[in-house]
Amino acid sequence: MYIKKVIIEGFKSYREETSTEPFSPKVNVVVGANGSGKSNFFHAIRFVLSDMFQNLRSEDRGALLHEGAGHSVVSAFVEIIFDNSDNRIPVDKEEVRLRRTVASKKDEYYLDGKHVSKTEVMNLLESAGFSRSNPYYVVQQGKVINIHLIVPRICSDIILTIFACLDCIPYSNERF
Repeated sequence: MYIKKVIIEGFKSYREETSTEPFSPKVNVVVGANGSGKSNFFHAIRFVLSDMFQNLRSEDRGALLHEGAGHSVVSAFVEIIFDNSDNRIPVDKEEVRLRRTVASKKDEYYLDGKHVSKTEVMNLLESAGFSRSNPYYVVQQGKVINIHLIVPRICSDIILTIFACLDCIPYSNERF
C-alpha cells in the first residue's frame, strides 16, 4: 500500500483543484521554492490521515479554507488515493479513495464516495498500519535536519529501522 495520488481543493493555499502526478511506491520527495505550498501540502495529507486536525472549532475550520484573492471558499476537501494492491487496507479494492471535507460548521469523511464516521476512518487506518501514536509516515521539513544532527549511532539505528519498515533491507544489528 502506498499513496498513489493526492487531490486538494480549497484547502489553505490550494484554491483550485490541484492533483499530484502518481507517486512512486517507494520514497517520494516534495521540493519547491519558499512559499510554494510544500508545508500546506503536508498539512493536507495530515488533515486526512492523522489526529492533528481533530476536534476543530468553527474558527479552526475557517483557517483551513483558502483565503486568497478571488471568490471566497466555503468548503474544502483533500482526497488521498491509495494503491491497495497488497490489500493492506481491509477492503476488497485495489484502489481506495479517502476524502475529508471541511466547511465552517462541520467536517466529514468519505471512503470510496460513501460517507463514513471519523472513528471508522481512524480504525481503518490503524488496521492498515497508520499509527496514531507514531505518525512518522510523512517526514516533514526540519525533521530530516533533526535526524542529520543526532548522534551517528542513533541515526544509523533509525535509518536501519526505517529501511526495515519499508522492506528495503532485512533488519540487522550491523552498523554502517
